[in-house]
Amino acid sequence: MECRLDGQVALVTGASSGLGEAIARLYAEAGAKVVVNYHSGAERAEELVRSIESAGGQAVAVGGDVSDEGAVDRLFARAVDAYGAVDILVANSGLQKDSAFAEMSLTDWKTVLDVNLTGQFLCARAAVRRFRLQGDRGVSRAIGKILCMSSVHETIPWAGHANYAASKGGISLLMRSLAQEVAGERIRVNALAPGAIRTPINEKATSGEAGERLLKLIPYGRVGDPVDVARAALFLASDMADYLVGATLTVDGGMTLYPGFRDNG
Repeated sequence: MECRLDGQVALVTGASSGLGEAIARLYAEAGAKVVVNYHSGAERAEELVRSIESAGGQAVAVGGDVSDEGAVDRLFARAVDAYGAVDILVANSGLQKDSAFAEMSLTDWKTVLDVNLTGQFLCARAAVRRFRLQGDRGVSRAIGKILCMSSVHETIPWAGHANYAASKGGISLLMRSLAQEVAGERIRVNALAPGAIRTPINEKATSGEAGERLLKLIPYGRVGDPVDVARAALFLASDMADYLVGATLTVDGGMTLYPGFRDNG
């Protein structure tokens, strides 16, 4: 058995760059029709669609703010209009607005929670409703699959990033609570928790002297690439992972092993 997604429709939020782009590209290579969601990166999303199509895949770009209920409903409607169904949701959209705790504005707190946590709730809710409506399409052992994008910071505290860490901690229990609720309907819900990944948003932290310091936190000795996360996302969405329900797959080179304690602290 291979990690294939033939005949399935995957909706990937925040897919115009970074992890979402890598996941969308790999899903298309694995046979899925991909809905490339973006918020502000329309040009990059369209470029990704052209790249997928030139490689023989199928994709469509659809804009939408995942923190807006109406926009999420329209996103799923556009996906169904384009391909007739949605079989996989990768709730990947996320952002950071970093600040020392005492200086953090309420606006920055709310913005991060609205996109990172409420956005995943809205997308997952729309996905569950769609899975129930379309039933078993015969394309996978599950009738639908949801993959929530978390972070190692659902586990590791992160000073100066309280809003981000809180959103990822919330995703952990949102995912497991939803998985518990819908598993009996053959809807699989799981999560990915990436560590330090070499994406444009992390360029300063993963290159130069900062990158050298970062390696001290990664026992495996390298910064991750987006494809490392995309491969894990492909596995979780495929029938190879059919018995994985409510699990978080950590993709971090060992960062959550707390390497500072290798010599007893």
